[in-house]
Amino acid sequence: MSRKQLYLSALCKAWIPLLALIFVLAALFVNPGLLSCQEQEKISSFGKYKGYSEEKYDSFVRSSQYISMRDGTKIAIDIIRPVKDDHPMEDPLPVVWTHTRYRRASLDQEGEVHSSAGSSYLRPLLKHGYITAAADVRGSGASFGTWPGIFTKEETQDAYEITEWLASQPWCDGNVGMFGGSYLGITQLMAASTKPPHLKAIFPMVALFDLYEIGSPGGVLRDDFLRTWSELTQMLDTQPGVMHVDEDPEGKMLEQALQEHQANRSLVEIMAELKYRDDQDPVTGAYPFREWHPAGFIQQINASGIPMYIWGGWFDSFTKDTFLIYKNFTTPRKLLVGAWSHSPRDEEIRDSEFNLIAVEQLRWFDYWLKGIDNGIMEEPPIRYELIEEPGQNQWRTAQVWPLPQTRSVHYYFSEGPSGSVESINDGILNTKAPQSESASDPYPVDYSTTTGTATRWDNAVGGEFDYPDMTTNDQKGLTYTTPPLEEDIQITGHPVVRIWLSSSSEDGNIFVYLEEVDEEGFSHYFTEGVLRLSHRAQHEPAYDNFGLPYHRSFQEDVEPMIPGKPFELVFDMQPTANVFDAGHRIRVTLTGADADNAKSQALDPPPTYVLHRSVDKPSHIQLPIFQEQTKMPEGQGISLVLVLVIALVIIILVLVFTNFMRSKSQP
Repeated sequence: MSRKQLYLSALCKAWIPLLALIFVLAALFVNPGLLSCQEQEKISSFGKYKGYSEEKYDSFVRSSQYISMRDGTKIAIDIIRPVKDDHPMEDPLPVVWTHTRYRRASLDQEGEVHSSAGSSYLRPLLKHGYITAAADVRGSGASFGTWPGIFTKEETQDAYEITEWLASQPWCDGNVGMFGGSYLGITQLMAASTKPPHLKAIFPMVALFDLYEIGSPGGVLRDDFLRTWSELTQMLDTQPGVMHVDEDPEGKMLEQALQEHQANRSLVEIMAELKYRDDQDPVTGAYPFREWHPAGFIQQINASGIPMYIWGGWFDSFTKDTFLIYKNFTTPRKLLVGAWSHSPRDEEIRDSEFNLIAVEQLRWFDYWLKGIDNGIMEEPPIRYELIEEPGQNQWRTAQVWPLPQTRSVHYYFSEGPSGSVESINDGILNTKAPQSESASDPYPVDYSTTTGTATRWDNAVGGEFDYPDMTTNDQKGLTYTTPPLEEDIQITGHPVVRIWLSSSSEDGNIFVYLEEVDEEGFSHYFTEGVLRLSHRAQHEPAYDNFGLPYHRSFQEDVEPMIPGKPFELVFDMQPTANVFDAGHRIRVTLTGADADNAKSQALDPPPTYVLHRSVDKPSHIQLPIFQEQTKMPEGQGISLVLVLVIALVIIILVLVFTNFMRSKSQP
């Protein structure tokens, strides 16, 4: 055989291992899990975490004490330290703490202590080498002082001092984080506004952003929500059950603290007097809607640079606030919104959420407090659960909010009947603009209409979450319902209501609900919006409001209705992400009251509203319809591109090598 033939034969044999190498590399890039056994043990993805930090501890020990603030007020704090084989930790560790309004520790009837810092979803932190702590805000729990209002300057300054005190302890390595939801989530944002040097990351869950929009959305007082919370906290502040601190075994200091709490103020009484966003609190002299919520400290919180993992739910009372927090703060951050309420009562949903919280908290604090590069900040910043069928919801990711894949579709209120409900009008909801010059639907306000006593508002203050079939409520209102849908429609974002309304009275409330009606006629609640008629004036928002309508609700903005004259009312609803199934219907219901959840100034006789739906007054709802786009699964596109690039490089190298060998083989 000639030298040339020998060379070509060798070259053909060489291609076989080269091709095999290409396919192996391709497989590795498509599925990195095919790497070594050691790499398989390191997993860091949404809801999954393994191999990045060591689970060193198997139990914990609790201690408690008082620490003094700048004015001498004593604050009670619980400290939970990890233990291994009955030996408490020795090396300094990071501390993750919460500033709570709901007792840092309580004593049950069996004499067992329950500490906020030792909650089940914090156990993974303790096992992986974190100290946890919980402090009663001044005027609550075992702390001294009084509670003059919500998220006051004094309370927020306490959070700064507690953070720095924790960082200075010999058992702390100087890295401090914060955890907790609801009030405990808001105190984290308020703490960040003071920029504590050692506060390295926070994990605020189901937190509010704008106090006015929660207590009096659209100018309508949520009196039941506020009253229930006020009664609950008054009981927690003054009644037995809170745990004393270690230095007060007889509970004498605790008794003194509880006595001081008798002077605490009632939030519902405070808010009832603060009718407008520019009102001043007469007792403290503060302007609560500038000073008592995170929306008043956007610049300061952004200047702090403190990373935040924002956690919310589609059926929470603070759903929109969750998105506003993400939008207005520019520190390193992530956003997650699941298909749950403020305090899920359903065991399966609650357990699923708590498991996710435990994993995501550990990933978050490992990254920011321990410097472990687990890739959490390389993942898409927004993750939300798309509501489909029970047990079939899907987690989706996004880079920005609102989603660029959505378009606003106008669904107009039209003449019926839809044949789906025996309401005042049984109107139709469709995308065809009105043709009539003077069409309208009269509605005598029924003050008994209600969404029930297990709503998103009730659940936020310890109640149940279980909306009934909304049909009973719908029958007392104006309804506009689509025919059965021919295909699934995904609504993801912020619906906006634009209605033309006249009234026989100078003021009143308007409630609008978005519902899904199934084949059996059961009408499922999904979201709502509300506006007081005299607060309809729009202004430039005080913060980034996604371009949605904003009602400043200053006293000078209030404008009574002129009886009989139509006015345009524009307001948004709580955001949602739901697939309205083919065969189901979309329904919009309008009422003048929500008897169990909002205060209405009942008139006798009740007023009559008239909803106009003519050519020049086209009342409608704007629904953010998601346009599905076909795309590769997350990460696959990049992996396949890398495979092709590597394969091309190998081929080029082989060709170069071939030419080189050919030139060498020439006589």
